[in-house]
Amino acid sequence: MSHKEKILDIIKQLKNLKSKNQPVSFSKKTVSHFVPSAHTSREKLPKLDLKSLDSLLNIDPKKNIGIAEPGLTFSELLIESLKYNLIPAVVPELKTITLGGAISGCSIESMSYKYGGFHDSCLEYEIITSNGEIIICSKDNNQDIFDMIHGSYGTLGIISKIKFKLLPAKPYVHLLYKKYNNFEQYWNDLQKYCQEKQFDFIDGIIYNTNLFILCLGNMEDSAPFTSKYDWLKVFYKATAKKEEDYFKIYDYFYRYDADCHWLSKKIPLMETFFGRLFFGKFVLGSSNLIKLSKKFGPKINKGKKPDVVVDVFIPNNNFPQFYNWYKKDFNFFPLWIVPYRAPKIYPWVSNSLASKIEDAFFIDAAIYGKENNEKNIDYAKMLEDKVFELNGIKTLISQNHYSRTRFWEIYNFENFKKVKQKTDPNNLFNDLYKKMVR
Repeated sequence: MSHKEKILDIIKQLKNLKSKNQPVSFSKKTVSHFVPSAHTSREKLPKLDLKSLDSLLNIDPKKNIGIAEPGLTFSELLIESLKYNLIPAVVPELKTITLGGAISGCSIESMSYKYGGFHDSCLEYEIITSNGEIIICSKDNNQDIFDMIHGSYGTLGIISKIKFKLLPAKPYVHLLYKKYNNFEQYWNDLQKYCQEKQFDFIDGIIYNTNLFILCLGNMEDSAPFTSKYDWLKVFYKATAKKEEDYFKIYDYFYRYDADCHWLSKKIPLMETFFGRLFFGKFVLGSSNLIKLSKKFGPKINKGKKPDVVVDVFIPNNNFPQFYNWYKKDFNFFPLWIVPYRAPKIYPWVSNSLASKIEDAFFIDAAIYGKENNEKNIDYAKMLEDKVFELNGIKTLISQNHYSRTRFWEIYNFENFKKVKQKTDPNNLFNDLYKKMVR
């Protein structure tokens, strides 16, 4: 089916669904990254089938530009772009993440300290409105729509085609694991390396309150050896033991995928050699782990508060305060640390919150798997409140507790409303607050 035929099919579906006079949900090929689970009322809504939108349409190696449909995964894109020694500016760390998902929600990785999110490297979107109109938007054309699609979680329109920048790449990555025993020196060096920009990749792991690891990487033309963390070996544990590593560049980008960082340790034996040897092929990897979580999680955790699985973006100048609170009151490790440089404060951020953020440089702290079973404490709510207090933002694919008032203190109601009138005046794609705060 050609791209044009796919669009015509979606427009036909939209016409039929509008008659039902209620919001729709999107049906896609890849697993949902909504956490802790997707057993919500969204599943009962009429489905708009977007499964066909999963193709790579073009790579231009002369202009370093790619064109693709939103359901294409970054893994699939990399396999093709590396044939031209090109990579996206940001490659999220799980193989199941799609280009459209990275734009609609959140995308981070170790190149984010230079390039922000994947959407910051995008040049143009083709959008299908709820009325079946096709809108082309960019920084020069329908800029308000272009700017607001990021962070809209599918509530402003259907992304049907994406044009984006690609960057030159080398076949290998040399990764240094620099270790510290105190936060102050760790923090100072993280700031220094981010300012100097001498590395292609920077992220970190706070292993515990006595072990802090910076992962500093550069692309290379050759490697004396290579490591792969897709089965028997656990990447985050290796960082605590090794001083350096070499990877094929594709394997570098997916070093966290087998374990979804460290969520696999929730499954018995999945951090042991024999457990991984005999069962790893059926359990490990973001696709397997997310599917298992969706299937068995609601039954296992019935009556319990779900674990805390969330990324929070803390303004750089407030991160030491966040860490001091976190180690005392939250106390869950490992903690993934990703510096994130946005080109500006995004227009979906409320004016009041934007005025409190001194610089568009954030530290993403990724909390994966904190148990939340204490009777009188809801750690998800506690974290949400602390992030707001420090002028931060958390990803909405996690469990949300916001009141409507608090939500629109963070998100820009007026900007959403203006674009919504252009792209979804009948609210077929749902209201952002209703969709994300369930």
